Amino acid sequence: MVYLRDEGVFDASIDKLWKYIQDPESHRHETILSQHVLEQKGNTLRIRAEVKGPSGKEEQLWRMTMDPPFGFELEVLSGSQKGSTNTHTYVPMGDKTKVILVGDFHIQGMDAEATKKATLDYFAKVFEEDNHAMRRP
Repeated sequence: MVYLRDEGVFDASIDKLWKYIQDPESHRHETILSQHVLEQKGNTLRIRAEVKGPSGKEEQLWRMTMDPPFGFELEVLSGSQKGSTNTHTYVPMGDKTKVILVGDFHIQGMDAEATKKATLDYFAKVFEEDNHAMRRP
């Protein structure tokens, strides 16, 4: 497992960010091909996702616990990243929102340095996709 902490600032208020996260039509990523909620109990979702991974397309099972509007926790239950967990914490800053990402990451078949690089590259891409999407009217 590789422990990572990263942060950034979205060009959107926390209300706009949370509204975006909850809108499946707008909240899309190039690497997440599909998501289907299998079960919801309270604020916890079990999701089947088809993703583009280091070895190509794969299916993963996720447990996502939402804490609106201050963030969420995600645990990968199956697939090449099984056992990875991360928390996204949102800090309101007026018309901007700081995001703090912390987690333990594992990618099957990769050593610690490769896992760190792949994970940070992934989150940088996702951050840019989200920031770009929230700029649209």
